[in-house]
Parts: sequence; structure tokens; C-alpha cells
Amino acid sequence: MSPAEIRDEIIDILSVIAPDEDLSNLNDEQSFREQLELDSMDFLDIVMELRKRHRIQIPEDEYSALASMSSTVQYLAPKMAEI
Repeated sequence: MSPAEIRDEIIDILSVIAPDEDLSNLNDEQSFREQLELDSMDFLDIVMELRKRHRIQIPEDEYSALASMSSTVQYLAPKMAEI
């Protein structure tokens, strides 16, 4: 997957987890928690959805790499390169 495709996938996951949020003006550099009303369970749902959809294992000590859209895409790009 390209970085743009990964971003689209994350937007799709966020739209399922937080259906009432406006994701059209998401700032890729700002943390998800600052922009969206996500709690820790929502964040775990993102991790679980990535695991379910793409079989990507994200160790708990690496969850901080998923703080913003840009850091998430950067973290996932090598893991999803062949998808």
C-alpha cells in the first residue's frame, strides 16, 4: 500500500470507530486525541481493526507511533508495503 492508501485506510477505520467526527479537516501532524474525541478504548479499536483487516501486529510499546496520521502512516508504511 502507498502512503496515500494507508491514510485512506486509517480514515476509513476512524469513520467506523468515531462515526460522528468530521474527518475531512483532519490535521495529519496533530494527535488524534487532540482532534477527535477518542478514548483509550477507541484507540485500541484502531489497533484491533488493523490487525483484523491486515493481520498487522502492533506491540503495545509501539502504540505511541500511532499518535497522529503522519506518524501512523510512517509507522505502517513498511509493514503494509506488500499489501
